[in-house]
Amino acid sequence: MVPWMNEIQRRRTFAIIAHPDAGKTTLTEKLLLFGGAIQIAGAVKSNKINRSTTSDFLEIEKQRGISVSTSVMAFEYKGYKINILDTPGHEDFAEDTYRTLTAVDSVIMVIDCVKGVESQTRKLLEVCRMRNTPVIVFINKLDREGRDPFDLLDEIEKELKIKVFPMTWPIGIGKSFKGVYHLHDKQLNLFNNENKFVRAENIVSIKDIHSNELDNNLGENFAQKLREDVEIIQSVYDVFEKEEYLKGNISPVFFGSAVNNFGIQELLDTFVEIAPAPTGRQSDKKWIPSDYPQFTGFVFKIHANLDPRHRDRIAFLRIVSGKFERNKNYFHTRHKKWLKFSNPTAFMAQQKSVIDEAYPGDVIGLYDSGNFKIGDTLTEGEDLQFKGIPAFSPEVFKYVVNKDPMKTKQLQKGLEQLTDEGVAQLFSKKTDNRKIVGTVGQLQFEVLQHRLAHEYSAKCDFDSLPIYKAVWLVSDNDKKLQEFINDKAQYIAYDKLNRPVFLAESAWLLQMAQEKYPEIKFFTMNEFD
Repeated sequence: MVPWMNEIQRRRTFAIIAHPDAGKTTLTEKLLLFGGAIQIAGAVKSNKINRSTTSDFLEIEKQRGISVSTSVMAFEYKGYKINILDTPGHEDFAEDTYRTLTAVDSVIMVIDCVKGVESQTRKLLEVCRMRNTPVIVFINKLDREGRDPFDLLDEIEKELKIKVFPMTWPIGIGKSFKGVYHLHDKQLNLFNNENKFVRAENIVSIKDIHSNELDNNLGENFAQKLREDVEIIQSVYDVFEKEEYLKGNISPVFFGSAVNNFGIQELLDTFVEIAPAPTGRQSDKKWIPSDYPQFTGFVFKIHANLDPRHRDRIAFLRIVSGKFERNKNYFHTRHKKWLKFSNPTAFMAQQKSVIDEAYPGDVIGLYDSGNFKIGDTLTEGEDLQFKGIPAFSPEVFKYVVNKDPMKTKQLQKGLEQLTDEGVAQLFSKKTDNRKIVGTVGQLQFEVLQHRLAHEYSAKCDFDSLPIYKAVWLVSDNDKKLQEFINDKAQYIAYDKLNRPVFLAESAWLLQMAQEKYPEIKFFTMNEFD
Protein backbone atom coordinates (compact mmCIF):
# COMPACT_ATOMS: atom_id res chain seq x y z
CA MET A 1 0.00 0.00 0.00
CA VAL A 2 1.32 3.45 -0.91
CA PRO A 3 2.07 5.76 2.04
CA TRP A 4 -0.42 8.36 0.75
CA MET A 5 -3.37 5.93 0.61
CA ASN A 6 -5.27 8.06 3.13
CA GLU A 7 -4.92 11.08 0.84
CA ILE A 8 -6.43 9.07 -2.02
CA GLN A 9 -9.36 7.80 0.05
CA ARG A 10 -10.36 11.24 1.29
CA ARG A 11 -10.57 12.81 -2.17
CA ARG A 12 -13.77 13.32 -4.17
CA THR A 13 -13.35 14.63 -7.73
CA PHE A 14 -16.54 15.28 -9.69
CA ALA A 15 -18.14 17.41 -12.39
CA ILE A 16 -21.44 19.24 -12.31
CA ILE A 17 -23.33 18.88 -15.59
CA ALA A 18 -26.67 20.19 -16.86
CA HIS A 19 -28.63 21.68 -19.72
CA PRO A 20 -28.16 25.49 -19.90
CA ASP A 21 -30.08 27.45 -17.23
CA ALA A 22 -30.82 24.42 -15.04
CA GLY A 23 -28.87 26.11 -12.24
CA LYS A 24 -25.58 24.24 -12.50
CA THR A 25 -23.24 27.13 -11.78
CA THR A 26 -25.47 28.37 -8.96
CA LEU A 27 -25.32 24.90 -7.38
CA THR A 28 -21.52 24.93 -7.69
CA GLU A 29 -21.44 28.27 -5.89
CA LYS A 30 -23.65 27.03 -3.08
CA LEU A 31 -21.59 23.86 -2.60
CA LEU A 32 -18.60 26.15 -2.10
CA LEU A 33 -20.64 28.21 0.35
CA PHE A 34 -21.79 25.20 2.39
CA GLY A 35 -18.30 23.73 2.23
CA GLY A 36 -16.93 26.88 3.85
CA ALA A 37 -14.79 27.74 0.82
CA ILE A 38 -16.50 31.12 0.41
CA GLN A 39 -18.49 33.27 2.82
CA ILE A 40 -20.87 34.95 0.38
CA ALA A 41 -22.30 33.56 -2.85
CA GLY A 42 -22.57 35.40 -6.15
CA ALA A 43 -25.53 35.47 -8.49
CA VAL A 44 -25.29 34.10 -12.01
CA LYS A 45 -27.69 36.69 -13.37
CA SER A 46 -28.68 39.69 -11.32
CA ASN A 47 -29.29 43.35 -11.99
CA LYS A 48 -29.69 44.10 -8.30
CA ILE A 49 -26.27 43.08 -7.10
CA ASN A 50 -22.88 43.63 -8.66
CA ARG A 51 -21.62 40.12 -8.04
CA SER A 52 -20.83 37.16 -10.24
CA THR A 53 -20.29 33.53 -9.40
CA THR A 54 -16.90 32.24 -8.31
CA SER A 55 -16.72 29.69 -11.11
CA ASP A 56 -17.61 32.07 -13.98
CA PHE A 57 -14.39 34.02 -14.30
CA LEU A 58 -14.22 34.93 -18.00
CA GLU A 59 -15.58 38.42 -18.70
CA ILE A 60 -18.07 37.12 -21.27
CA GLU A 61 -19.38 34.59 -18.72
CA LYS A 62 -20.04 37.37 -16.22
CA GLN A 63 -21.83 39.46 -18.86
CA ARG A 64 -24.02 36.71 -20.30
CA GLY A 65 -24.53 34.60 -17.19
CA ILE A 66 -23.43 31.37 -18.89
CA SER A 67 -20.43 29.10 -18.42
CA VAL A 68 -18.33 28.74 -21.57
CA SER A 69 -15.30 27.10 -20.01
CA THR A 70 -14.76 24.41 -17.41
CA SER A 71 -13.50 25.86 -14.13
CA VAL A 72 -11.85 24.00 -11.27
CA MET A 73 -12.44 24.56 -7.56
CA ALA A 74 -11.10 22.71 -4.54
CA PHE A 75 -11.91 22.90 -0.84
CA GLU A 76 -11.80 20.90 2.40
CA TYR A 77 -15.02 19.63 3.96
CA LYS A 78 -15.39 17.34 6.99
CA GLY A 79 -11.98 15.80 6.42
CA TYR A 80 -12.55 15.31 2.67
CA LYS A 81 -10.74 17.11 -0.14
CA ILE A 82 -13.42 18.11 -2.67
CA ASN A 83 -12.46 18.88 -6.28
CA ILE A 84 -15.35 20.38 -8.27
CA LEU A 85 -15.21 20.87 -12.02
CA ASP A 86 -17.99 23.20 -13.17
CA THR A 87 -18.66 22.61 -16.86
CA PRO A 88 -20.29 24.61 -19.68
CA GLY A 89 -23.93 23.71 -20.19
CA HIS A 90 -24.33 25.26 -23.65
CA GLU A 91 -24.12 22.63 -26.39
CA ASP A 92 -21.67 24.75 -28.42
CA PHE A 93 -19.14 24.07 -25.65
CA ALA A 94 -19.98 20.42 -25.12
CA GLU A 95 -16.51 19.28 -26.19
CA ASP A 96 -14.98 21.01 -23.17
CA THR A 97 -17.49 19.17 -20.98
CA TYR A 98 -16.84 15.79 -22.66
CA ARG A 99 -13.10 16.14 -22.05
CA THR A 100 -13.70 17.21 -18.46
CA LEU A 101 -15.73 14.05 -17.82
CA THR A 102 -12.57 12.01 -18.50
CA ALA A 103 -10.93 13.75 -15.52
CA VAL A 104 -13.60 13.08 -12.87
CA ASP A 105 -14.73 10.03 -10.90
CA SER A 106 -18.40 10.94 -10.50
CA VAL A 107 -21.00 13.47 -11.61
CA ILE A 108 -23.81 15.57 -10.17
CA MET A 109 -26.45 16.21 -12.82
CA VAL A 110 -28.77 19.19 -12.32
CA ILE A 111 -32.33 19.05 -13.68
CA ASP A 112 -34.79 21.95 -13.73
CA CYS A 113 -38.03 20.84 -12.04
CA VAL A 114 -40.02 23.06 -14.42
CA LYS A 115 -38.48 21.79 -17.69
CA GLY A 116 -37.50 18.26 -16.71
CA VAL A 117 -35.10 16.28 -18.91
CA GLU A 118 -33.72 18.38 -21.81
CA SER A 119 -31.67 17.59 -24.93
CA GLN A 120 -28.22 18.43 -23.55
CA THR A 121 -28.99 16.39 -20.42
CA ARG A 122 -29.44 13.30 -22.61
CA LYS A 123 -26.16 13.85 -24.48
CA LEU A 124 -24.17 14.40 -21.31
CA LEU A 125 -25.56 11.32 -19.65
CA GLU A 126 -24.65 9.23 -22.70
CA VAL A 127 -21.02 10.27 -22.17
CA CYS A 128 -21.27 9.31 -18.48
CA ARG A 129 -22.76 5.94 -19.40
CA MET A 130 -19.86 5.20 -21.77
CA ARG A 131 -17.56 5.19 -18.74
CA ASN A 132 -20.10 3.90 -16.18
CA THR A 133 -19.58 7.13 -14.25
CA PRO A 134 -21.67 7.26 -11.03
CA VAL A 135 -24.33 10.00 -11.25
CA ILE A 136 -26.22 11.85 -8.50
CA VAL A 137 -29.27 13.83 -9.66
CA PHE A 138 -30.19 17.20 -8.12
CA ILE A 139 -33.69 18.39 -9.10
CA ASN A 140 -33.48 22.16 -8.81
CA LYS A 141 -35.77 25.21 -8.59
CA LEU A 142 -38.38 23.73 -6.23
CA ASP A 143 -39.28 27.32 -5.31
CA ARG A 144 -40.87 27.64 -8.78
CA GLU A 145 -44.12 26.13 -10.01
CA GLY A 146 -42.77 22.90 -11.46
CA ARG A 147 -43.67 19.34 -12.28
CA ASP A 148 -44.95 16.64 -9.93
CA PRO A 149 -41.91 14.93 -8.34
CA PHE A 150 -43.19 11.42 -9.14
CA ASP A 151 -43.61 12.45 -12.80
CA LEU A 152 -40.06 13.83 -12.83
CA LEU A 153 -38.63 10.59 -11.50
CA ASP A 154 -40.55 8.60 -14.12
CA GLU A 155 -39.31 10.90 -16.88
CA ILE A 156 -35.68 10.61 -15.73
CA GLU A 157 -35.89 6.81 -15.74
CA LYS A 158 -37.62 6.69 -19.11
CA GLU A 159 -35.70 9.40 -20.98
CA LEU A 160 -32.23 8.84 -19.53
CA LYS A 161 -32.61 5.08 -19.06
CA ILE A 162 -31.23 5.11 -15.52
CA LYS A 163 -32.75 3.75 -12.32
CA VAL A 164 -33.30 6.42 -9.68
CA PHE A 165 -33.56 6.33 -5.90
CA PRO A 166 -35.00 9.40 -4.10
CA MET A 167 -32.87 10.38 -1.09
CA THR A 168 -34.89 13.49 -0.22
CA TRP A 169 -38.50 14.38 -0.94
CA PRO A 170 -40.10 17.82 -1.46
CA ILE A 171 -43.06 19.13 0.53
CA GLY A 172 -45.09 21.32 -1.81
CA ILE A 173 -43.67 23.19 -4.80
CA GLY A 174 -43.44 26.78 -5.99
CA LYS A 175 -45.22 29.24 -3.67
CA SER A 176 -46.33 26.36 -1.41
CA PHE A 177 -42.82 24.86 -1.13
CA LYS A 178 -42.27 24.03 2.56
CA GLY A 179 -39.03 22.05 2.55
CA VAL A 180 -37.62 18.56 2.03
CA TYR A 181 -37.77 15.35 4.01
CA HIS A 182 -34.55 13.34 4.10
CA LEU A 183 -35.70 9.77 3.48
CA HIS A 184 -32.27 8.35 4.33
CA ASP A 185 -31.67 10.28 7.59
CA LYS A 186 -35.38 10.56 8.47
CA GLN A 187 -35.32 14.28 9.16
CA LEU A 188 -37.15 17.33 7.89
CA ASN A 189 -35.55 20.56 6.76
CA LEU A 190 -37.90 23.52 6.48
CA PHE A 191 -37.55 26.03 3.69
CA ASN A 192 -36.41 29.57 4.44
CA ASN A 193 -35.65 32.02 1.61
CA GLU A 194 -34.72 35.07 3.68
CA ASN A 195 -31.12 35.37 2.46
CA LYS A 196 -29.95 33.77 -0.76
CA PHE A 197 -26.31 34.77 -0.46
CA VAL A 198 -25.16 33.39 2.88
CA ARG A 199 -25.46 29.97 4.43
CA ALA A 200 -28.58 29.43 6.55
CA GLU A 201 -27.82 28.26 10.09
CA ASN A 202 -31.34 27.83 11.54
CA ILE A 203 -32.60 24.68 9.79
CA VAL A 204 -35.35 22.89 11.72
CA SER A 205 -34.90 19.13 12.07
CA ILE A 206 -37.69 16.67 12.83
CA LYS A 207 -36.64 13.07 13.25
CA ASP A 208 -40.05 11.38 13.34
CA ILE A 209 -42.38 11.81 10.38
CA HIS A 210 -45.35 10.65 12.51
CA SER A 211 -44.82 13.15 15.33
CA ASN A 212 -47.20 16.05 16.01
CA GLU A 213 -44.24 18.36 15.53
CA LEU A 214 -44.51 17.65 11.78
CA ASP A 215 -48.14 18.91 11.77
CA ASN A 216 -47.14 21.95 13.83
CA ASN A 217 -44.43 22.96 11.34
CA LEU A 218 -46.13 22.05 8.04
CA GLY A 219 -49.85 22.16 8.80
CA GLU A 220 -52.07 19.10 8.79
CA ASN A 221 -52.62 18.88 5.01
CA PHE A 222 -48.93 19.10 4.03
CA ALA A 223 -47.95 16.73 6.84
CA GLN A 224 -50.48 14.12 5.72
CA LYS A 225 -49.43 14.47 2.04
CA LEU A 226 -45.79 13.90 3.00
CA ARG A 227 -46.68 10.77 4.98
CA GLU A 228 -48.62 9.40 1.98
CA ASP A 229 -45.77 10.18 -0.44
CA VAL A 230 -43.21 8.51 1.81
CA GLU A 231 -45.39 5.40 2.02
CA ILE A 232 -45.55 5.22 -1.81
CA ILE A 233 -41.77 5.74 -2.11
CA GLN A 234 -41.05 2.98 0.39
CA SER A 235 -43.32 0.57 -1.49
CA VAL A 236 -41.88 1.39 -4.95
CA TYR A 237 -38.15 1.84 -4.31
CA ASP A 238 -35.85 -0.76 -2.82
CA VAL A 239 -33.22 -0.10 -0.19
CA PHE A 240 -30.42 2.13 -1.49
CA GLU A 241 -27.33 0.12 -2.37
CA LYS A 242 -24.11 2.11 -2.56
CA GLU A 243 -22.38 -0.50 -4.73
CA GLU A 244 -25.05 -0.19 -7.43
CA TYR A 245 -24.53 3.59 -7.46
CA LEU A 246 -20.74 3.17 -7.75
CA LYS A 247 -21.24 0.86 -10.74
CA GLY A 248 -23.38 3.53 -12.42
CA ASN A 249 -26.54 1.38 -12.22
CA ILE A 250 -28.60 3.61 -9.93
CA SER A 251 -28.73 7.37 -9.34
CA PRO A 252 -29.62 8.91 -5.95
CA VAL A 253 -31.97 11.90 -6.37
CA PHE A 254 -32.09 15.06 -4.24
CA PHE A 255 -34.58 17.94 -4.41
CA GLY A 256 -33.89 21.57 -3.58
CA SER A 257 -33.48 25.19 -4.60
CA ALA A 258 -29.85 26.11 -5.21
CA VAL A 259 -30.55 29.84 -5.48
CA ASN A 260 -32.15 29.72 -2.01
CA ASN A 261 -29.40 27.52 -0.49
CA PHE A 262 -31.97 24.80 0.05
CA GLY A 263 -31.30 21.06 -0.21
CA ILE A 264 -27.56 21.67 -0.57
CA GLN A 265 -26.51 20.41 2.87
CA GLU A 266 -28.19 17.03 2.36
CA LEU A 267 -26.64 16.71 -1.10
CA LEU A 268 -23.13 17.58 0.06
CA ASP A 269 -23.18 15.38 3.17
CA THR A 270 -24.45 12.34 1.27
CA PHE A 271 -22.09 12.98 -1.64
CA VAL A 272 -18.90 12.83 0.46
CA GLU A 273 -20.21 9.68 2.13
CA ILE A 274 -21.09 7.65 -0.99
CA ALA A 275 -19.16 9.14 -3.94
CA PRO A 276 -16.13 7.18 -5.17
CA ALA A 277 -12.57 7.99 -4.21
CA PRO A 278 -10.22 8.54 -7.19
CA THR A 279 -10.21 5.67 -9.67
CA GLY A 280 -7.52 4.58 -12.12
CA ARG A 281 -7.34 5.12 -15.87
CA GLN A 282 -6.52 3.02 -18.95
CA SER A 283 -3.24 3.76 -20.70
CA ASP A 284 -1.99 2.39 -24.02
CA LYS A 285 0.19 -0.08 -22.08
CA LYS A 286 -1.89 -1.10 -19.04
CA TRP A 287 -4.49 -0.10 -16.47
CA ILE A 288 -3.03 2.41 -13.98
CA PRO A 289 -4.82 2.15 -10.61
CA SER A 290 -4.96 5.17 -8.28
CA ASP A 291 -2.67 3.38 -5.79
CA TYR A 292 0.01 2.74 -8.43
CA PRO A 293 3.22 3.96 -6.71
CA GLN A 294 4.65 5.92 -9.65
CA PHE A 295 3.31 9.36 -10.60
CA THR A 296 1.14 9.58 -13.74
CA GLY A 297 -1.29 12.21 -14.98
CA PHE A 298 -2.87 13.63 -18.14
CA VAL A 299 -3.77 17.06 -19.51
CA PHE A 300 -7.49 17.39 -20.24
CA LYS A 301 -7.75 21.16 -20.66
CA ILE A 302 -5.57 24.13 -21.58
CA HIS A 303 -6.52 27.72 -20.77
CA ALA A 304 -4.81 30.80 -22.15
CA ASN A 305 -4.89 34.04 -20.10
CA LEU A 306 -6.42 32.71 -16.92
CA ASP A 307 -5.03 36.00 -15.63
CA PRO A 308 -4.93 38.40 -18.64
CA ARG A 309 -2.53 40.71 -16.81
CA HIS A 310 0.17 38.04 -16.87
CA ARG A 311 -0.64 36.33 -20.19
CA ASP A 312 -0.31 32.95 -18.48
CA ARG A 313 -1.10 29.70 -20.23
CA ILE A 314 -2.10 26.89 -17.92
CA ALA A 315 -2.47 23.17 -18.58
CA PHE A 316 -4.99 21.43 -16.32
CA LEU A 317 -3.61 18.06 -15.26
CA ARG A 318 -5.57 15.26 -13.57
CA ILE A 319 -3.32 13.19 -11.32
CA VAL A 320 -4.06 9.49 -11.88
CA SER A 321 -1.49 7.88 -9.58
CA GLY A 322 1.51 8.59 -7.36
CA LYS A 323 2.51 11.78 -5.61
CA PHE A 324 3.18 14.98 -7.53
CA GLU A 325 5.96 17.15 -6.10
CA ARG A 326 6.94 20.70 -6.92
CA ASN A 327 10.36 21.18 -8.61
CA LYS A 328 10.65 17.48 -9.45
CA ASN A 329 11.42 16.36 -13.01
CA TYR A 330 8.62 14.58 -14.90
CA PHE A 331 8.65 12.86 -18.27
CA HIS A 332 6.53 14.30 -21.10
CA THR A 333 5.77 11.12 -23.05
CA ARG A 334 4.84 12.76 -26.38
CA HIS A 335 7.89 15.04 -26.55
CA LYS A 336 10.13 12.44 -24.85
CA LYS A 337 11.66 15.10 -22.62
CA TRP A 338 11.82 15.97 -18.93
CA LEU A 339 10.07 19.00 -17.44
CA LYS A 340 10.17 20.64 -14.01
CA PHE A 341 7.40 22.82 -12.53
CA SER A 342 8.34 25.49 -10.00
CA ASN A 343 4.84 26.94 -9.59
CA PRO A 344 2.20 24.18 -9.80
CA THR A 345 -1.13 25.63 -8.71
CA ALA A 346 -4.38 24.67 -7.03
CA PHE A 347 -7.54 26.54 -7.99
CA MET A 348 -10.52 28.34 -6.60
CA ALA A 349 -11.75 29.36 -10.08
CA GLN A 350 -9.45 32.31 -11.02
CA GLN A 351 -7.76 32.40 -7.60
CA LYS A 352 -4.60 30.32 -7.64
CA SER A 353 -2.20 29.17 -4.96
CA VAL A 354 1.17 27.43 -5.38
CA ILE A 355 1.26 23.88 -4.02
CA ASP A 356 4.18 21.68 -2.97
CA GLU A 357 2.47 18.33 -3.51
CA ALA A 358 -0.72 16.78 -4.88
CA TYR A 359 -2.28 13.33 -5.00
CA PRO A 360 -4.53 11.12 -7.22
CA GLY A 361 -7.83 12.84 -7.93
CA ASP A 362 -6.37 16.31 -7.67
CA VAL A 363 -6.48 18.70 -10.62
CA ILE A 364 -3.48 21.00 -10.75
CA GLY A 365 -2.47 23.82 -13.07
CA LEU A 366 0.91 23.75 -14.78
CA TYR A 367 2.26 26.96 -16.28
CA ASP A 368 3.03 26.16 -19.88
CA SER A 369 5.09 27.89 -22.54
CA GLY A 370 3.70 25.71 -25.31
CA ASN A 371 4.84 22.19 -24.38
CA PHE A 372 1.38 20.75 -23.81
CA LYS A 373 -1.60 19.86 -25.91
CA ILE A 374 -4.82 18.20 -24.74
CA GLY A 375 -4.30 14.50 -24.02
CA ASP A 376 -0.60 14.74 -23.12
CA THR A 377 0.70 12.43 -20.38
CA LEU A 378 3.30 13.05 -17.64
CA THR A 379 5.04 10.21 -15.78
CA GLU A 380 8.11 9.57 -13.63
CA GLY A 381 9.82 7.99 -16.63
CA GLU A 382 7.46 5.34 -17.99
CA ASP A 383 6.67 5.72 -21.68
CA LEU A 384 2.87 5.43 -21.68
CA GLN A 385 -0.08 7.46 -22.92
CA PHE A 386 -3.53 7.71 -21.34
CA LYS A 387 -6.42 6.93 -23.67
CA GLY A 388 -9.92 8.25 -24.17
CA ILE A 389 -9.40 12.03 -24.33
CA PRO A 390 -11.81 12.99 -27.14
CA ALA A 391 -10.90 15.41 -29.91
CA PHE A 392 -13.58 16.78 -32.21
CA SER A 393 -14.27 17.36 -35.87
CA PRO A 394 -15.40 20.95 -36.56
CA GLU A 395 -18.88 21.52 -37.95
CA VAL A 396 -18.81 25.29 -38.60
CA PHE A 397 -16.03 27.01 -40.56
CA LYS A 398 -15.30 30.72 -41.00
CA TYR A 399 -12.58 32.88 -42.47
CA VAL A 400 -10.82 35.24 -40.05
CA VAL A 401 -11.02 38.89 -41.14
CA ASN A 402 -8.45 41.16 -39.49
CA LYS A 403 -10.09 44.53 -38.70
CA ASP A 404 -6.83 46.20 -37.63
CA PRO A 405 -3.73 45.41 -39.75
CA MET A 406 -1.57 47.17 -37.12
CA LYS A 407 -2.48 44.37 -34.70
CA THR A 408 -1.71 41.42 -37.00
CA LYS A 409 0.85 39.92 -34.60
CA GLN A 410 -1.54 40.17 -31.64
CA LEU A 411 -4.31 38.51 -33.67
CA GLN A 412 -2.02 35.68 -34.77
CA LYS A 413 -0.80 35.09 -31.22
CA GLY A 414 -4.35 35.19 -29.86
CA LEU A 415 -5.64 32.72 -32.44
CA GLU A 416 -2.72 30.35 -31.76
CA GLN A 417 -3.16 30.41 -27.98
CA LEU A 418 -6.95 30.33 -27.82
CA THR A 419 -7.25 27.45 -30.29
CA ASP A 420 -4.78 25.49 -28.14
CA GLU A 421 -7.60 25.28 -25.59
CA GLY A 422 -9.39 22.77 -27.81
CA VAL A 423 -12.75 24.47 -28.37
CA ALA A 424 -11.77 25.73 -31.84
CA GLN A 425 -9.28 24.67 -34.50
CA LEU A 426 -7.11 26.90 -36.65
CA PHE A 427 -6.29 26.22 -40.30
CA SER A 428 -4.20 28.14 -42.83
CA LYS A 429 -4.59 28.22 -46.61
CA LYS A 430 -1.33 28.52 -48.55
CA THR A 431 -3.04 29.70 -51.74
CA ASP A 432 -4.06 33.03 -50.19
CA ASN A 433 -2.58 32.87 -46.65
CA ARG A 434 -6.04 33.22 -45.12
CA LYS A 435 -6.81 31.82 -41.67
CA ILE A 436 -9.84 29.60 -41.06
CA VAL A 437 -11.39 28.75 -37.70
CA GLY A 438 -13.46 25.58 -37.24
CA THR A 439 -15.73 24.96 -34.25
CA VAL A 440 -18.64 22.73 -33.25
CA GLY A 441 -21.00 25.68 -32.67
CA GLN A 442 -21.74 29.30 -33.57
CA LEU A 443 -21.42 30.69 -30.04
CA GLN A 444 -17.73 29.83 -29.94
CA PHE A 445 -17.03 32.48 -32.60
CA GLU A 446 -18.65 35.11 -30.40
CA VAL A 447 -16.54 34.03 -27.42
CA LEU A 448 -13.39 33.90 -29.57
CA GLN A 449 -14.06 37.37 -30.94
CA HIS A 450 -14.69 38.76 -27.45
CA ARG A 451 -11.56 37.21 -25.95
CA LEU A 452 -9.34 38.31 -28.86
CA ALA A 453 -10.52 41.90 -28.36
CA HIS A 454 -10.25 41.95 -24.55
CA GLU A 455 -7.23 39.73 -23.97
CA TYR A 456 -5.10 40.50 -27.04
CA SER A 457 -6.42 43.91 -28.22
CA ALA A 458 -7.04 42.29 -31.60
CA LYS A 459 -10.28 42.96 -33.47
CA CYS A 460 -11.59 40.60 -36.11
CA ASP A 461 -14.73 39.48 -37.91
CA PHE A 462 -15.63 36.07 -39.29
CA ASP A 463 -16.88 35.36 -42.82
CA SER A 464 -18.92 32.20 -43.36
CA LEU A 465 -17.36 29.38 -45.33
CA PRO A 466 -19.68 26.68 -46.77
CA ILE A 467 -17.72 23.60 -45.72
CA TYR A 468 -19.32 20.21 -45.08
CA LYS A 469 -16.37 18.61 -43.30
CA ALA A 470 -12.63 18.97 -42.70
CA VAL A 471 -10.76 15.71 -43.28
CA TRP A 472 -7.10 14.97 -42.68
CA LEU A 473 -5.09 13.31 -45.46
CA VAL A 474 -2.72 10.40 -44.91
CA SER A 475 -1.05 8.24 -47.58
CA ASP A 476 1.95 5.99 -48.05
CA ASN A 477 2.02 7.16 -51.68
CA ASP A 478 3.61 10.62 -51.47
CA LYS A 479 3.20 11.18 -55.20
CA LYS A 480 -0.57 10.55 -55.12
CA LEU A 481 -0.94 12.70 -52.00
CA GLN A 482 0.84 15.62 -53.66
CA GLU A 483 -1.21 15.10 -56.83
CA PHE A 484 -4.41 15.37 -54.76
CA ILE A 485 -3.16 18.49 -52.96
CA ASN A 486 -2.33 20.14 -56.29
CA ASP A 487 -5.64 19.07 -57.83
CA LYS A 488 -7.69 20.42 -54.90
CA ALA A 489 -5.42 23.37 -54.05
CA GLN A 490 -8.27 25.82 -53.36
CA TYR A 491 -9.83 23.34 -50.90
CA ILE A 492 -6.61 22.44 -49.07
CA ALA A 493 -5.66 23.99 -45.74
CA TYR A 494 -3.06 23.11 -43.10
CA ASP A 495 -3.62 22.62 -39.38
CA LYS A 496 -1.35 23.92 -36.61
CA LEU A 497 0.95 20.92 -37.02
CA ASN A 498 1.20 21.65 -40.76
CA ARG A 499 -0.81 18.56 -41.70
CA PRO A 500 -2.82 18.80 -44.93
CA VAL A 501 -6.59 19.02 -44.55
CA PHE A 502 -9.22 18.72 -47.30
CA LEU A 503 -12.12 21.13 -46.82
CA ALA A 504 -14.93 19.25 -48.54
CA GLU A 505 -17.88 21.45 -49.54
CA SER A 506 -20.35 18.55 -49.60
CA ALA A 507 -20.70 14.88 -48.76
CA TRP A 508 -20.84 14.14 -52.50
CA LEU A 509 -17.52 15.91 -53.21
CA LEU A 510 -15.88 14.04 -50.33
CA GLN A 511 -17.16 10.72 -51.67
CA MET A 512 -15.92 11.56 -55.18
CA ALA A 513 -12.46 12.40 -53.81
CA GLN A 514 -12.32 9.13 -51.89
CA GLU A 515 -13.30 7.13 -54.98
CA LYS A 516 -10.83 8.93 -57.25
CA TYR A 517 -7.91 8.63 -54.82
CA PRO A 518 -8.15 5.20 -53.11
CA GLU A 519 -4.47 5.49 -52.11
CA ILE A 520 -5.34 8.30 -49.69
CA LYS A 521 -6.98 7.82 -46.30
CA PHE A 522 -9.41 10.52 -45.22
CA PHE A 523 -9.73 10.99 -41.44
CA THR A 524 -11.96 13.10 -39.25
CA MET A 525 -10.14 14.48 -36.21
CA ASN A 526 -11.68 11.96 -33.81
CA GLU A 527 -10.27 9.06 -35.78
CA PHE A 528 -7.00 10.72 -36.69
CA ASP A 529 -5.64 11.75 -33.28
